Amino acid sequence: MRRDGKVAVVTGASTGIGQASAKALHQAGFRVFGTSRRAVASTLEGITMVTCDVTDDASVTAAVDKVLDTTGRIDVLVNNAGMGLLAGAEESSVDQAQALFDVNLFGVIRTTNAVLPIMRNQKAGRIVNISSVLGLIPAPFSALYSSTKHALEGYSESLDHEVRTFGIRICLLEPAYTRTSFEQNMVLPDRSLDAYVSARMRSSALMHEVMKTADSPGVVAEKVVEAATTTSPRRRYTCGKVARQVSVLRRFVPERMFDKSLRKQMGLPA
Repeated sequence: MRRDGKVAVVTGASTGIGQASAKALHQAGFRVFGTSRRAVASTLEGITMVTCDVTDDASVTAAVDKVLDTTGRIDVLVNNAGMGLLAGAEESSVDQAQALFDVNLFGVIRTTNAVLPIMRNQKAGRIVNISSVLGLIPAPFSALYSSTKHALEGYSESLDHEVRTFGIRICLLEPAYTRTSFEQNMVLPDRSLDAYVSARMRSSALMHEVMKTADSPGVVAEKVVEAATTTSPRRRYTCGKVARQVSVLRRFVPERMFDKSLRKQMGLPA
């Protein structure tokens, strides 16, 4: 379903899932504005890049105002900007945890709060939040990252109930491993502990191996377009075969069996 003339904003659109989503939305007929923390030249036809640091209230407001001044409307917001952290929970300081939440959760809240008055005035809008299968399941050395995604899921579900009467819907996308620069840019612990180094390195090696057959960003971008354009959106969209399998297993496999399987796959003792 095309949306010619309508406007979409995609955060974190300079690379990876954000860039693929911006391209897919443009191909679906949207006028697309992509954001990046640092100023970058737009290299994709039909996509205008705007500087926006999602951890800064003034920067978010300025970016949204720029889009609104240019187009007069915002129909879709894709909250994709995020950062990863591979660390044992004990290996991160509170400051590092707060920095992670400031991007992955509070960044979403800032951009969402900035566009909601516009969408309420339009009596229509769609907000697509990029979550993760780690918003559904635990993973060793991803306690804090997974926490941001679990929080994002609760926020998104609750918000959807609050704004639905205004013609606005909130959707969650849950990809598994995806071939982007996300892994290379992942933050490491700021207070590494010898007790966890060996197991964390095994977890990192497993991630590198899985990435060889991971989904392309286009798999997620297809679901972004579906969530943004369908008349009756689902609350959650799993992205790719692995994500669908994980979602089913989490719902139907007994907890103890799921726990045992997860530890085996991650190379942890039973």
